[in-house]
Amino acid sequence: MRFESPEPESRQGRRNDRTAGVQLLDADGGISLELEACLAHIFAKYCMPRPEKQPGLWVPPEGACLLSEGLDEWARDTNGSAFDDDSKEELLMFMDCNEEGGLTFEGFLQVYQLQTESDEEETWRDLFVHGFDRTLNLVATRREDMDDMETEMEKSPASQQHNNATSD
Repeated sequence: MRFESPEPESRQGRRNDRTAGVQLLDADGGISLELEACLAHIFAKYCMPRPEKQPGLWVPPEGACLLSEGLDEWARDTNGSAFDDDSKEELLMFMDCNEEGGLTFEGFLQVYQLQTESDEEETWRDLFVHGFDRTLNLVATRREDMDDMETEMEKSPASQQHNNATSD
């Protein structure tokens, strides 16, 4: 069954009014810079290694990936349940992964590229779940996610080692 777009003359990922200035996909059909920044923040919440504490949107460290546990956490937080083994295997087979089998940020972007091309509203739902509004701003009511992550980062062994090293 194929669902028609509420605006049949529009293309998936580019339905927002141009005056709003926010599109999920760029003119070439790639992930827009605004969406990429949001996806980087979401990816950074689940990746290993964890990002350094920073103000604003989180940015994953170079070489970060989603390991099995991170994939499951992301899926649970986004869709309410972890991936089944077949779905996880398929995702890791077709998307960009590192040598250890972790989903890279590039692979994460591929997931959202495909999803947005086929079902833009699903991508918007994911963004809303992670605290973003229709202008791709992290809304104040969802900033508790950032506070929770900051608390988690402060408790992590890597962060404690970093704090000890900088206080010496």
